[in-house]
Amino acid sequence: MAIAFSIMLIVPAVLFAAAFRMIGDFISQTEEPKGIDKYTMQSGPARNDEALDALVLQVRTELADGSGSAEDTGYLDDLSGRAGQLRSMLIVRRGDTLYYPGEDAGGEELLPYLPAYTGEESTAPYYSNSLEQMIRQVDFTFADGEEGSLFILTRAVVLVHRRFLFFMMTAMVLILILTALFLTSWLEGSFFGPIGKLNTAMNNIRDGNLEYMLQTDEQGEIGELYRNYEDMRLRLKESADEKLEREKQNRELISNISHDLKTPITSIKGYVEGLIDGVANTPEKQDKYIRTIYNKANDMDRLINELTLYSRIDSERVPYNFRKLNVSDYFGDCVEEIGMDLESRGIGLDYASLVAPDTLIVADPEQMKRVINNIVGNSVKYMDPNKPKGKIEIRILDESDSVRIEIEDNGVGIAQKDLPNIFDRFYRTDASRNSAQGGSGIGLSIVRKIVEDHGGYIWATSREGKGTCMHMVIRKYTDAGGRSVDIEAS
Repeated sequence: MAIAFSIMLIVPAVLFAAAFRMIGDFISQTEEPKGIDKYTMQSGPARNDEALDALVLQVRTELADGSGSAEDTGYLDDLSGRAGQLRSMLIVRRGDTLYYPGEDAGGEELLPYLPAYTGEESTAPYYSNSLEQMIRQVDFTFADGEEGSLFILTRAVVLVHRRFLFFMMTAMVLILILTALFLTSWLEGSFFGPIGKLNTAMNNIRDGNLEYMLQTDEQGEIGELYRNYEDMRLRLKESADEKLEREKQNRELISNISHDLKTPITSIKGYVEGLIDGVANTPEKQDKYIRTIYNKANDMDRLINELTLYSRIDSERVPYNFRKLNVSDYFGDCVEEIGMDLESRGIGLDYASLVAPDTLIVADPEQMKRVINNIVGNSVKYMDPNKPKGKIEIRILDESDSVRIEIEDNGVGIAQKDLPNIFDRFYRTDASRNSAQGGSGIGLSIVRKIVEDHGGYIWATSREGKGTCMHMVIRKYTDAGGRSVDIEAS
């Protein structure tokens, strides 16, 4: 804005001043002002030119026909009075001496600057640069034949040469045209052009093309506008990419859940048809069929609960009930509960707690149990069928102000390329294998979310064919005498 203001105001003013000086110098050097016909003049507060011209003509006539005499003091006093009414003064020169000094007696000082006797009858006034006066001159001869001149002097307030006016008007028009052209060119290059590019970019955004980039090194308003556009474009692109990824994940979720629900439903239908058709014709078979139906229904219920929990996690509405938990007691109970199920599956379980008996953490017991069950469930699901017996180890380790929980199995392991991504939502290292095992691909993302909401963090190490180990770190709870961990329920 400052530049535009300067161009529109300061530049024309400077050019006008320069033109005024140059044209004035040119006029003064090329032409000495002679006749007033080449000038436009304002004399005093009123225009008296015509009255003064008439007075000069009258004096010339009276001196010529003898009705007036320059040697008559009364006559000259009358003329001086009439000139004074027209804001002028009367001076009479005889030869080279002052004959009539005028009413204000200032003629003596002006005498050296008055024009010489010419004898011409022109009534055109002259301008004197030295006196800054308009001079009307009437030449005559006294009775003894001596040359005389009568002068009527009028102070000039404004005097402008007509050629000067023409040149200045021409210069003003040219300056305005050049300034307009320069301003238009500058605006086109600095504003309209960039705004046109920005408009093109916005049209691309409107049409869904989020790859159209605007880059600039400018630091002004246009540069800031371009950078704001780039920030907006990147945010929109990121949002669009996230939306596409979420839609993809939702499609995968629906596909996975559909597949995982279809398997138990098919089994339930088959066993129910067996009961209806009488295939289970003994109490033992009927009991087996009913238990299988019950287990499959539990699998379906687990999948539905997992999907519900995922929905809550995705919308940040997981209900937590934090409390202080004794580490040894809590994880000892969890291991005892898990051990019964693992024993029924023929999987070994080793548990070791290396923390002090009074070690506390702040956690939601239900959600923390969900974490343990999800990890152990994954270990059971991916046990290596070629090994004679599966094995899971749970270790509780003391790490100064934190507690680390390690859950290690001797399953099939995870490839190194997949290891960094296993906690991502819907990520599956082997879609066909996971589907066969009945996994939705959201279990470990739920685990990470719960651990992070407890103020902890989780990671995994694994070797293919050897097994996988999950590592979780949760801060200890300390009383007022030591460090404290503030965790609030969300």
